[in-house]
Amino acid sequence: MGVIFEFMKNSKRPVELIVISDTHLGTVGARAQELHRYLKSIQPKTIVLNGDIVDLWQFSKRHWNKYHTKVIKQLLKFISNGVKVHYIAGNHDEALRRFLNFELEGFKITNKLSLDLDGKKTWFFHGDVFDVTMQHSRWLTRLGGFGYDLLILINSTVNKFLTLFGREKLSFSKTIKNKVKAAVSYINSFETTVVDIAIRNNFDYVVCGHIHQPVIKTIELNSKRVVYLNSGDWIENMTALEYNNKEWTLFQYDSDAFKLSDPEDHEYKDAKALFSDLVADINPNFSNS
Repeated sequence: MGVIFEFMKNSKRPVELIVISDTHLGTVGARAQELHRYLKSIQPKTIVLNGDIVDLWQFSKRHWNKYHTKVIKQLLKFISNGVKVHYIAGNHDEALRRFLNFELEGFKITNKLSLDLDGKKTWFFHGDVFDVTMQHSRWLTRLGGFGYDLLILINSTVNKFLTLFGREKLSFSKTIKNKVKAAVSYINSFETTVVDIAIRNNFDYVVCGHIHQPVIKTIELNSKRVVYLNSGDWIENMTALEYNNKEWTLFQYDSDAFKLSDPEDHEYKDAKALFSDLVADINPNFSNS
């Protein structure tokens, strides 16, 4: 289930709650510019950052461009404007788990989150806790992370040539996940495990990330039903979950349909100027002079 939105210039769409995960900022595949445009286009009341936002495993400062900083700056702006932001730690930003329950000005770091959405009990978590490979072979998981980055880099190079010759872009990762039997089996097993535990704890909605497979679907187990939602990622799918008027939708960014024009996209700022802007958002009394 997917929804593609077209936006009027400078419009801000009100949304009660959004869920974003697996942005992997600081890596070669991060789509920070597109994510920044999406954040600039909405006016949310609550934001759930559901893990792997800043990738501390494969972080490289050479991949941290101005749009990465703009994403952080926009999130800080939301917080300063009274938007509640919940940061749920994932496996790639697991270092933040040492700061669990840290709370400041509407911002909180957690391991999981439970909210009541119009009478529906909703459970949010990243999902790595149910990854057997994560639990027993962390070195293999990290190796897989590096392999995924390499695959994205190769895929990006191939797509540049395909675009040059007017051909449709390909996604190597999606092809593997959809065609390789072991990958399909893993995803199905992950979803079943998550739903089983959600049903046992009487949740109506269960929301996670981790496996980069955006979806909204009702799953039935043992004659009981729960709505399973996955926010996907901002590497290939560029998706987010949105909750508004008692309904969940899956937002999918589309570069052709997304007409939001951000003047700052064309404005050059060096690292020093961007840092000054970021600090000024936190401390209005900060002066660069």
